[in-house]
Amino acid sequence: MDTPGAILVVEDDPDVRHSASVILSPHVARIELLDNVRTLGNVLGAGKYDVVLMDMNYVAGERSGAAGLDALAAVQCFDPTLAVVLMTAYGGVTLAVEALKRGAVDFILKPWRNDKLIAAVHAAQQITRARRASGTLQLAKLERDAIERALTESAGNISVAADKLGLSRAALYRRMAKHGL
Repeated sequence: MDTPGAILVVEDDPDVRHSASVILSPHVARIELLDNVRTLGNVLGAGKYDVVLMDMNYVAGERSGAAGLDALAAVQCFDPTLAVVLMTAYGGVTLAVEALKRGAVDFILKPWRNDKLIAAVHAAQQITRARRASGTLQLAKLERDAIERALTESAGNISVAADKLGLSRAALYRRMAKHGL
């Protein structure tokens, strides 16, 4: 198996972040850890990743997975080629199916089996590489469409649109200028 260049682990539980780091570090060139999704857009903009491994719940007592699904959409808006593996301790078939329908490439239940986590990350990395190599995606068009959709859904409110996309307002303004919006 090829070694993924970089993986971003987004998980609010420090023990789970540490476990993922220990398990995956021998199998990746670079691993970065993030404890929330609030700065996800900025972190994605600062580095190139092959895989995002992301928790689905970030609020104590919340078990719906809505935050993870929203973050998945933000990752897809930022980089539609980037494979995302979602994980949760409170998953069921319905949530897994919804995550896959929305574009996650895999769904891991915590506690995971180490070999399954490693295999999921390697498979996700292959998907990212295939997407990036295919040349069929027109990233500029996808990015423009995502920005236009976020602006429409937020009735033109830049702050709300930036939040939907997981970007800072300044980053959204730069991207809007790039696309003539």
